[in-house]
Amino acid sequence: MTDTISPQPGILDIKPYKGGTSHVDGVSNVVKLSSNENPFGPGDKAKEAFARAVQSLHRYPSTDHAALRGAIAEVHGLDPDRVICGAGSDEIITFLCQAYAGPGDEVIHTRHGFSMYRISTLAAGATPVEVAERERVVDVDAILDACTDRTRLVFIANPANPTGTMIGGNEVARLADGLPPQAILVLDGAYAEYVEGYDAGKALIETRDNVVMTRTFSKLYGLGGLRVGWGYGPKAIIDVLNRVRGPFNLGHAQLEAAEAAVRDVDYAEKCRIENTRLRAWLAEALAECGVPSDTSCANFILARFASVDEADACDAWLKAEGLIVRKVGGYQLPHCLRITVGDEASCRRVAHAVRAFKERDL
Repeated sequence: MTDTISPQPGILDIKPYKGGTSHVDGVSNVVKLSSNENPFGPGDKAKEAFARAVQSLHRYPSTDHAALRGAIAEVHGLDPDRVICGAGSDEIITFLCQAYAGPGDEVIHTRHGFSMYRISTLAAGATPVEVAERERVVDVDAILDACTDRTRLVFIANPANPTGTMIGGNEVARLADGLPPQAILVLDGAYAEYVEGYDAGKALIETRDNVVMTRTFSKLYGLGGLRVGWGYGPKAIIDVLNRVRGPFNLGHAQLEAAEAAVRDVDYAEKCRIENTRLRAWLAEALAECGVPSDTSCANFILARFASVDEADACDAWLKAEGLIVRKVGGYQLPHCLRITVGDEASCRRVAHAVRAFKERDL
């Protein structure tokens, strides 16, 4: 008999994930630009599929996700047997840590990397290892230098969140080839669809046995409220992940809407093109106000301010104007604000508000 009831080691070291704020007390006509959501929402075909699924809510969903995996494979040119689906890409990250990392193992992530890497690592009882970035860009040499015989997983997002930066294919390949033999490289491709012609690591995966990519329907496809993601990798790894995946981890409505969304390539391309246009416009407008940002390859801009105090003051100013953006102090970027690229009206409101903030004392 134990003296106290206690969780597994590492659990109490987890700081719960906090999503983007969606309202401001006392302010109406709020525009949420804090969670990198598609401002145009899902396409009509996805919404119609979701509506039809209402008729089957009393039925259990499929356990193998065959139709969705087939659609993903068809659109992206993949082997459907090597696709795994989950409740957002977060769940695929959890599967990887659960299956391949535990007490005594290390999992590498970069300094400004997505917070779920650390959370899932600690939940599995493993040790997270943080590696420095170089000017908010993944540093391959720093990661390789941090690898040991205890390294089991290496997570990088490409493009990265919250920086929006990315590294090229040659650097990703160099990283994969330089890892110790027991380690898996996980390429988080949550924002991959925003990069024209980018395969998110597909070619790398086809020629190596130590690379996995994760993807999501929450960003470009506008299905954040349904929580659908997927992963792709070597068959042996995907087989292992399916052994820890719950049989009914995705509901029928999720599966139907996601399948329709991934097949609606025209709508996805329309959203990508509009994001590219407005992202460039917003970055330039903010730069003209004295607020620089790195070249973003995603659907947000990481606006940099002269100090933490200025970033906090601008955040408060924007909230008063009904504009909710994301403070990223938790990602060790306290002097920055992450601003989702909204529709044209939202982008213009942000640019106008930031300009007014910068000119307030002039």
